[in-house]
Amino acid sequence: MSESISQYSPRSRMRAIKAFLGQFLRHGGARLGLLCLVFFLAVAAVPNILVGPLQTAINATGDFLVPPSGEHLLGTDEVGRDVLNLVVHGSRISLVIALLATVISLVVGTTVGITAGYYGGRVDVWLMRLTDFFFVMPSFVLALVITPVVLEVMGRGGDILGFRPSLFVIIVVIGMTSWAFVARIVRSQTLSLKERTFIDRARVVGSGNLSIMVRHILPNLVPQIAANGALVVAGAIYVETSLSFLGLGDPLQPSWGTLLSLAQRAGAASAGAWWYLGAPGVCVLTVSLSFVLIGNALDHTFNPRRRVIP
Repeated sequence: MSESISQYSPRSRMRAIKAFLGQFLRHGGARLGLLCLVFFLAVAAVPNILVGPLQTAINATGDFLVPPSGEHLLGTDEVGRDVLNLVVHGSRISLVIALLATVISLVVGTTVGITAGYYGGRVDVWLMRLTDFFFVMPSFVLALVITPVVLEVMGRGGDILGFRPSLFVIIVVIGMTSWAFVARIVRSQTLSLKERTFIDRARVVGSGNLSIMVRHILPNLVPQIAANGALVVAGAIYVETSLSFLGLGDPLQPSWGTLLSLAQRAGAASAGAWWYLGAPGVCVLTVSLSFVLIGNALDHTFNPRRRVIP
């Protein structure tokens, strides 16, 4: 890539976007992943229209642990709530947590990576040592240690930006502990880009360091950030599910992980209530797999080394 993406004309950008979409959609995995993802996003967008308000123990409509039937397509839970209702409402919580945590992770990782790669020297050394710590330490372990401590300090009452404190803490903790991989990818690309001719031209015309990083380097990093961001979302879903399964979620705003935790506590496995465990479990696996397929397709599209030469 010999010049900055920001220097392309609108017509050239449009042609590049069309060429990218054509190549991206030729991947079977991309089509399957997008189809599943669009379905779950549509479900999460209008849960009240699809299944009505979130059911509680007070307004439950069924008997205890009833298998799937015409009245309850995914059966009921231990207090008679419709599992389909819980899963549909849980999709919004799980997807919002994963997407917001990914945004935080990408912002932090991109900022650290560009700064370290562009400035180099001691800045690079210190930022990479910090990155190495988060890279070596599994994000789930850090989140598992940090989340209950922060919740103890903040308390579980009230809400923050529309989220219960437990969910807000999970979003921030996942985002702040899963950025190391993105930072390393961004740094390696920045080290290459800052030596290109268009960066030298930007310096000659008087552009400052911040302007060069934001206007010239960052647009060229978007493909790598997008490809790795899809994989970060899949990881965030697993971490959120695991934390909620361990009891750090909020029953008043149940995610798929919270539903798995409630099913485990109710003894769904020993009672043979496979639908109670299976429904949220299949949703977690399907959405995570969708993001992985999309991420792999993006990487295959953007990375010429992965293309098969006929």
